[in-house]
Amino acid sequence: MKVFGISGSPRLQGTHFAVNYALNYLKEKGAEVRYFSVSRKKINFCLHCDYCIKKKEGCIHKDDMEEVYENLIWADGVIIGTPVYQGNVTGQLKTLMDRCRAILAKNPKVLRGRVGMAIAVGGDRNGGQEIALRTIHDFFIINEMIPVGGGSFGANLGATFWSKDRGKKGVEEDEEGLRVLRKTLNRFYEVLKEKRGL
Repeated sequence: MKVFGISGSPRLQGTHFAVNYALNYLKEKGAEVRYFSVSRKKINFCLHCDYCIKKKEGCIHKDDMEEVYENLIWADGVIIGTPVYQGNVTGQLKTLMDRCRAILAKNPKVLRGRVGMAIAVGGDRNGGQEIALRTIHDFFIINEMIPVGGGSFGANLGATFWSKDRGKKGVEEDEEGLRVLRKTLNRFYEVLKEKRGL
């Protein structure tokens, strides 16, 4: 079972901690994990130049997205985390998701059937975490992936944290957020096992 975790935060703080917590949790269950952070990475905007459509050789930009493409193709499951910026995902994460058009142009079914889950970290209690989760779920659905939430009673759409604008420390101390993350991870793991016939 192979899981790729992406942090859409330009900082190595709360979201970085949450995604790595998730990967370590799954690693203890036997999963092979890989991690990518947008922090200090060069990820150019999609220009809608249609190079990827016409050439079917990937993207015209040769930047740090190459690592993302490689790991998305490698993974059985994908965890995407984001801090909430202006009520939604970060610009860096949106750019990363937009740029995935290049691997889909090459093979439209490349992500089909992979399992996805989302994590959102907000500085405010109601800072847009669920909207950010839905944006990530939309990415999964558009690309024929299977989005997994934590289920009823506290984790409907996925894992959310209230960091109180205290970065990693705020996430570490959010006991309810960690409970919801584990609940979502357990369902994610169950669906991955079912998909792999384990």
